[in-house]
Amino acid sequence: MKRPRNIVGPQVRRVRAQIGLSQPQLAAKCQLIGWDVGRDAIAKIEGQTRWVADFELLNLAKALETHPMVLLSVDAST
Repeated sequence: MKRPRNIVGPQVRRVRAQIGLSQPQLAAKCQLIGWDVGRDAIAKIEGQTRWVADFELLNLAKALETHPMVLLSVDAST
């Protein structure tokens, strides 16, 4: 297995699922915020195969209506 390119992917997936959003719906919310991102990028972030910039982390947190630190928390079970 390749080395993960981010640590937020599992948390993004978990929070997204908890609030009942699909990947395309999350991408649409991010686009409304002003971040031009698609479902494929969300899938890569969740799969930890895409790097996440600091501004992207903030946009994800805003779209998911959570604090950025929630997305940065590392759970040993993920």
